[in-house]
Amino acid sequence: MREDQFVIGVDYGSDSVRSVLINAHNGEEIASSVFNYPRWQQGLFCKPAENQFRQHPLDYIEGLETTIKDCIAKAGGAEVAKKVKGLSVDTTGSTPIAVDKTGKPLALTPGFEQNPNAMFILWKDHTSVLEAAQINEHATKFDTNYLKYVGGIYSSEWFWAKLLHIVRVDAQVREALHSWVEHCDWIPFLLTGGTDVKEIKRGRCSAGHKALWAEEFGGLPPDEFFSSLDPLLTGITDKLFKDTYTADEAAGTLSAEWAEKLGLSTDVIVGTGAFDAHMGAVGGQIEPYHLSKVMGTSTCDILVAPSVEVEGKLVAGICGQVNGSVIPGMTGLEAGQSAFGDTYAWFKNVLLWPLNNLLSQSAIIDTATAEALKAEMAELIIPELSRQADLLPLDFDNELSIDWFNGRRTPDANQELKGAITGLGLGSDAPRVFRSLAEATCFGAKSIVERFISEGIPVKGIIGIGGVAKKSPFVMQMMADVLGMPIRIHQFKHTCALGAAMFAAVVAGIYPTVEDAMQGMGRGFDVEYYPNKEKEALYLARYNKYKTLGSFIAQQIAAKATQGVKDNSVLA
Repeated sequence: MREDQFVIGVDYGSDSVRSVLINAHNGEEIASSVFNYPRWQQGLFCKPAENQFRQHPLDYIEGLETTIKDCIAKAGGAEVAKKVKGLSVDTTGSTPIAVDKTGKPLALTPGFEQNPNAMFILWKDHTSVLEAAQINEHATKFDTNYLKYVGGIYSSEWFWAKLLHIVRVDAQVREALHSWVEHCDWIPFLLTGGTDVKEIKRGRCSAGHKALWAEEFGGLPPDEFFSSLDPLLTGITDKLFKDTYTADEAAGTLSAEWAEKLGLSTDVIVGTGAFDAHMGAVGGQIEPYHLSKVMGTSTCDILVAPSVEVEGKLVAGICGQVNGSVIPGMTGLEAGQSAFGDTYAWFKNVLLWPLNNLLSQSAIIDTATAEALKAEMAELIIPELSRQADLLPLDFDNELSIDWFNGRRTPDANQELKGAITGLGLGSDAPRVFRSLAEATCFGAKSIVERFISEGIPVKGIIGIGGVAKKSPFVMQMMADVLGMPIRIHQFKHTCALGAAMFAAVVAGIYPTVEDAMQGMGRGFDVEYYPNKEKEALYLARYNKYKTLGSFIAQQIAAKATQGVKDNSVLA
């Protein structure tokens, strides 16, 4: 009888980290654990009104130790721990941080403990909108198009824009910064006991999609590109990297310190890290030309195609196409929406404002009851809105929204864009507005599918994974109707973590390839949503209306920005 071999997948999300312990021979979940970031929950180091979202590395470290130890304990302790062979990690991205020459994040060094600029700059931090615009303009001055593999537009959500912003606004961090590292690259370095920043193995996924690394360029763009953008970046490429590694390659083995902390062996192999959506696509058993949609606070949409079939094709306005960023031997193409579940959360918080701000003043109920009531309402509000919104008739003149509440990721990144709700009247109640918001996120998904198709990349099917995909039949059915395509929902709850576990099984030598791990550990699909053909024409008409409204909003914001430049020039 074959002896069980276990692997661990760790998935760092926006609000929490989750670890899963998986039987590598059949993909069975043995145990799972979730840790909510305590500092993030308190809103520390963040300023939403300024689009500043920072996370302290201690949230990540504490969550890593807590969830893995919890999984081992739930599964049976030391006897199970002996059978753990590999561990791999995925994270949000681009979520980089300034580190010293030992690879330690500055926020973990004296003098920087409370400095947000020394912490991880979360993917949805948009404080570097100006820097992204300058990178885009600067790139036009070079004969080589260094933006060609990131859709032709650089985003404020990414590696270089965030670095440039931090070194400009914080001289203390700038002087102490020895390198700039993605979250998904730092965690494996931490686990393997790294002490020299030069030894960090940079993942192909993060480097290619966010940091302008490309095989064609022989690595990163040259130092001249960055030094002529801003002299503050002079020499920065020497502090970064040239080589990259796909996620089926090992970063090393578990250090003695971390093996002792976790109760595991130093023989456990740690894989090279990657982004959550890319590993999630593998966990969700992605197929060539099928769009894997990781639907959570935002969406990350991943499509893979044999590299030989897409050679010479460049898809405009997406988040990059990188050979080997998802599955070695295939090109990974990434798109997504900057706000998806965040759009629903925003509306929920608007509706909860009286409870969050006035209930504590009530003379009728005590404090404990007030807190319990707030928690109960927060849990019930989205399911009930979904139920009532689903009962509403579909009409051409219904309320209409634009889903750019955190800017637009794709197609054509522009983080200065804003959301909108139109067609409001005195009969526009909460379910009607919520329905328009859900519809807008589905229209945003349709615009991504249309871009792939118009650029010569077919989309043969949709795979849904993530929290919204699992929890909201209302949104998923609407999306199938809007896209006019079936949507398969992967049955595994923590699909990104499962994908990380699949990579862990490959780096541990249990499977020879990622495809073999997907076949051996894949858990299949448990729900499929089919489009309602009777709604096709009306949704298409409303989608065209959505595009017209979005174009108008984009024009107004562009005009405002132009006027601002003129006003500044007059003042100057």
